[in-house]
Amino acid sequence: MMTNSYKRLGDYIREVDVRNRDLEVTKLMGINIGKYFMPSVANVIGTDLSNYKIVGKGQFACNLMHVGRDEKIPIALLDTNERIIVSPAYWVFEVSNTTQLLPDYLMLWFRRNEFDRNAWFYTDSDVRGGMSKEALMDMTLPIPPIEQQQKIVSEYEAITRRIRLNEQIITKLEETAQTLYRKMFVDGIDKENLPEGWRMRTLGEVADFTYGKMPDKTSKGDIPIFSGYGIVGYTNIPMYKKQLIIVIARGDAGSGKIVLSPNVFYLTNLAIAILLKDDNMKYYLYYHLLNSDTSTLRSGSAQAQVTINSLFSYEIIIPSNDDCIGFDKLISPISKQKLILSDENIKLTELQSLLLAKMGQKRGNIWKQNI
Repeated sequence: MMTNSYKRLGDYIREVDVRNRDLEVTKLMGINIGKYFMPSVANVIGTDLSNYKIVGKGQFACNLMHVGRDEKIPIALLDTNERIIVSPAYWVFEVSNTTQLLPDYLMLWFRRNEFDRNAWFYTDSDVRGGMSKEALMDMTLPIPPIEQQQKIVSEYEAITRRIRLNEQIITKLEETAQTLYRKMFVDGIDKENLPEGWRMRTLGEVADFTYGKMPDKTSKGDIPIFSGYGIVGYTNIPMYKKQLIIVIARGDAGSGKIVLSPNVFYLTNLAIAILLKDDNMKYYLYYHLLNSDTSTLRSGSAQAQVTINSLFSYEIIIPSNDDCIGFDKLISPISKQKLILSDENIKLTELQSLLLAKMGQKRGNIWKQNI
């Protein structure tokens, strides 16, 4: 039910339908589940791109065909000056009056989980759960004064900039660690004539392995639930209380991938924990596996997966204990800094979610000034 504070979206946006008739725009983009434009993966060889839609700066594109199936509306705002083209099946629109509604504020509204949940109720009965553009336009949103919209956008963007800066620092730290690994264990090393104290072993000789488990959905807390792909929730039950090497065990997109866990976490059944018999080997083994072709660990035809049996027999090079300890001392401070920055980004992302959630809070017709 619409209140005095909520306005119909269709009263503030208008459709844009500009086709690529002259083929002057060549950058074809899709929209990912995170609601950003991304390079299209569609095979367009031999396809006539003249009917594709052009999107300009400040304009939106969305795919309304699979909303019910995906429980999300893939929708994105173009914030660059370079124009792009999107599928003719996408709906393109823009804010009709930017003195009343900021495009960036509207995009923040689209990022809210509550927006996607609400959109699901507007889908049709088709198996894919399509949504009409008329249904999208009939959805409502709060439109505070333009100054308040700008304040919300500025706060969100400030957090985003901090997250990106942390990600850049993490990337630089990782590049440093990779350089140290190659210098100590790759450059000039002949696998057929290993240095004194080095030997060939299997993973099963230096580690044990355990599968993760599905957590209790009713438990709540601040312990990260880690799938290998990322943090997928929180619980009050820690499965492990130290950082471990994790192998993603299931999923075509990542099975065989090697990652490091948080310091305290609960591991889901999508991954396997490597429990080293000597913790001094942790950083060496992590980078050794990271630089190895662990995709060969995969098995299964219906869905790629990694099993504990395949890990047991996987061959690795083990340097001398002194070399592993020396590498550990070099990498430990780098790894700790990466963890600090990663934890900060988790908290910042939670803060962004809180900011988006507060966009829907109101008190009568007076908007809160402190968000």
